[in-house]
Amino acid sequence: MRPSRFVALGDSLTEGVGDRVAGRWRGWAALLAASLDESPRAVRFTNLAVSGAQTRDVLERQLPAALALRPGLVSVVVGVNDTLRRTFDIRAVAARLDEVYASCTGQGAVLLTACLPDPGAMLGLPGALARPLARRQRAVNAVVHALSDRYGAVHLHACEGDWITDRAMWSADRLHPGERGHRQLAHRFHALLREHGLATGPAPALEPESPAPTARASLWWLATAGTGWVARRCTDLLPQLLMLAADEVRHHARGTSIRLDLRTSAAVSAALAALAAGDQRRGVA
Repeated sequence: MRPSRFVALGDSLTEGVGDRVAGRWRGWAALLAASLDESPRAVRFTNLAVSGAQTRDVLERQLPAALALRPGLVSVVVGVNDTLRRTFDIRAVAARLDEVYASCTGQGAVLLTACLPDPGAMLGLPGALARPLARRQRAVNAVVHALSDRYGAVHLHACEGDWITDRAMWSADRLHPGERGHRQLAHRFHALLREHGLATGPAPALEPESPAPTARASLWWLATAGTGWVARRCTDLLPQLLMLAADEVRHHARGTSIRLDLRTSAAVSAALAALAAGDQRRGVA
């Protein structure tokens, strides 16, 4: 049965940052919504995603509003902002996502999820700074993979592939797709949903309708709004990130960097084990 209402949850990626149309953000979710049925207006679409949102925001603010709409399809794409904060805790991230996924599927909605590339690589940070962020994003992706499988989500593996290194796909800030990148995401989500009989409309076009921003416009945006966007999300992380980078350098010099990777893998395993233990206490199958 095809969904008649689609609700999108998440952060700036789903809000549509990087794909501006008529003075407003549009983004992959809106493009996808218009292609779910042969009649573009057959599926009612609500975008609850907010720039800067973390998993806590999705759980506490966006989820109640989504459940009240009783959607047939819910997308949950979030987690990058969590990795950019000093308070990052993969166990807390896993617990929040588990509750969000369970609530959506418990109401009968089809769940749409995605794993994403790490922000350090996208920003082109030096290795010692990028690797700690990459580790965090890999941890989030591992949790999303495991929980997507657990709840039968339609999952898009978007953390790898040629689209990540293709500058034509990305906006000036390097963290958000441009129109071409948003169309790529919408097209790939549509293909997955079509395989499940959940999309009957024509696939979203891959070619942009609007000309790409000029180099001058992109640089101006990056120097003004873009720089502020990054600063607001990373301010409390910077001191910790510098310490993580120093630890990275020490381990690299000693040839023991594998220990940092193993530490992250152990944290993910512990987070997922905690969820399983909680299910056993509640008698959940």
